[in-house]
Amino acid sequence: MLDKPFSQACENNQQAIFTVLERVFTQAQEVLEIGSGTGQHASYFAPRLPQLVWQTSDQADYHPGINAWIADTNAENLRRPLLLNVDMPEWPIAGVDAVFSANTCHIMGWASVVNMFTHLADVLALGGTLAIYGPFNYDGQYTSPSNANFDQWLKQRGAHQGIRDFEAVDQLASRAGMSLLEDNAMPANNRLLVWRKN
Repeated sequence: MLDKPFSQACENNQQAIFTVLERVFTQAQEVLEIGSGTGQHASYFAPRLPQLVWQTSDQADYHPGINAWIADTNAENLRRPLLLNVDMPEWPIAGVDAVFSANTCHIMGWASVVNMFTHLADVLALGGTLAIYGPFNYDGQYTSPSNANFDQWLKQRGAHQGIRDFEAVDQLASRAGMSLLEDNAMPANNRLLVWRKN
């Protein structure tokens, strides 16, 4: 049996994220999680949102870990991961009424963030909700010294990585037909941004 991958950050932030998702996903029937990572978020949220189907997704390397968490989670509404890379020309899913993604925008290159929102214009149904969690800059400024240090660390790890500007991401959402509903402050200088597809 595979040891389940574990992220302390996931453990720390899931209750705060859930408090928002519980409210903004009230009407949702199917959520696509982009970049399910360790699988911890999915296994925490799905049993607590029994009214919807939680569809995990990620690149193939992450599937064994996600499946290990799913196997240990007693939730009939939790789906095994789809093979999804935001840069794929065709995504393996469409017509969902909610999308969630945590800590992905600063890991992927900016061109991939653009591709993600381009696909979301087709994947997210009218009236659907998009929720994205992570660190963001505002007016080109870091919101804390720890975020400035984190951004430096990211850029040393990979030149394509870095904390994104809220305004630039909101512009991508707007182009994809979405309006900002909420900008929620989260622990550890993160945000949970919520858009609605018009």
